[in-house]
Formats: sequence, C-alpha cells, structure tokens
Amino acid sequence: MTATEPAASDAIVADTVPQPAPGATPPRTPLIARAAAELVGTAALVAVVVGSGIQATELTDDVALQLLANSTATVFGLGVLITLLGPVSGAHFNPAVTLAEWWTARRGGAGVTARELAVHVPAQIAGAIGGAILADAMFGEPLVKWSTHDRSAGNLLLGEVVATAGLILLIFGLAKSDRLRFAPVAVASYIGAAYWFTSSTSFANPAVTIGRAFTDTFAGIAPSSVAGFIAMQLIGAVVGLALVAVIFMRGKSGEGQQAA
Repeated sequence: MTATEPAASDAIVADTVPQPAPGATPPRTPLIARAAAELVGTAALVAVVVGSGIQATELTDDVALQLLANSTATVFGLGVLITLLGPVSGAHFNPAVTLAEWWTARRGGAGVTARELAVHVPAQIAGAIGGAILADAMFGEPLVKWSTHDRSAGNLLLGEVVATAGLILLIFGLAKSDRLRFAPVAVASYIGAAYWFTSSTSFANPAVTIGRAFTDTFAGIAPSSVAGFIAMQLIGAVVGLALVAVIFMRGKSGEGQQAA
C-alpha cells in the first residue's frame, strides 16, 4: 500500500459514519463561536478605522491624504476580516445587516433567529467600543475620550441613509443572485467608494458609530450625533431592503416569453 492509498479501516469508518444528504443544510457553527467572531471582527474593524485615522493625522496635515489613508486601510482590513470570519458568522460586524437578515428570515428567508439577533448585536457593539479603545491605546491616546467631532448636519444624515441603503442592497442583492462569494471584495470596495461619494464618509453601521464616539480622533463622532446617525442608518436599511425586493423580484413560474 502506498502513502496515497486509503487504509481499509478508514473506508469502513467512512461507511459507518452518517453522511449528510445531498443538498442538506450543513451544521451551523455554535452560537458562542459566531458571537465571538462578530465581537472580534467588529473590534478589529473599528481598530483599523480609528488606528489608521490616527496614523494618517500624525503623518500629514493634508485632509485629503488623511481620508485616502483611512479609506484604503479600511478597504483592505474589511476585505480580510470578511474572508476570515465570513464562514463562521457571516461577518456582519453591523447591527443593521443583522437586523435586515433577521427580518428576511422572519418572512421566510434564511437568516438569523431572534435569539441569535439578541446575542450578535451586543457582541458587535461591545467589539466596536473595544476596538476604539484598543486603537487609542496603541497610539498613546487617552483610552476613552468622547469625540468632539459634530456630525449632526442634515446633509451628513442624508449621506448615512444613502450609504446604508447601498450596503444593504449590495449584500442582499449578492445573496439573491447567488454571488455571496464575491462579498469580501464587493463589500470592501463599496465601503471604500462610499468614504468618498457620501458626505458622511459612510459609517453605515450603528455599532461602529457607537464605538467611534469613544475616541476624540480623526474618525470620531460626537456622542450628540450618534442617535441621529443610527436613526438614519436604520432608515437606510429599510430603503435597502425595499430596493432588493423590487430589483431582485422573481417572475412567476410558468410565464412564457413571446417570440420576437
């Protein structure tokens, strides 16, 4: 027997172990593992956003270069995190995405349950706060210092609606068209673009918004602006789901196409 040939005992074991039926849903990752992935992933994402913002302001006074550095680091960091943790928890790192998935599951689609929602969202928020504190610690900033960066202007709130609606449309559109394998590149690319084409620089994430209130640095947001941003993000999530329902509407089975 060569090293590449299976042993007879291995074949016997394989025959006696129950195998999943073709097309069956694979076993889900334990909830504690998914919650840990959401906490660690959100913490790492916020650490990337806040840390790269601090680094950028230390290297240059040019605001455009600061934003370029911040957005570039976020694109790469987010893509890596989705690739790594997507198979565990879906790599939401975002209560708006988790809520949207729960809503679609509630209406008969695949997604998180109410119990999972109740675990994932606090994990995301805790991770975001921890990530901001970690970034401040790495750069010698006060561990917790409320941001003084006011972002309450109406045009910024509109930017959050647009940014979040686009994100939800992208994620659930990919799911509807069976292209979620492209999520790491697509989602990271969208967020990188939205840094620049939205007035708010695309927070698009309630947990990240809360976490960024804990740091008075380039990426911070004043606590007084947090509630408005989160409200607009939730509205954006609703708009995004509505767009998914319209754009990815399935035709009735049996409808024939008229010959040209």
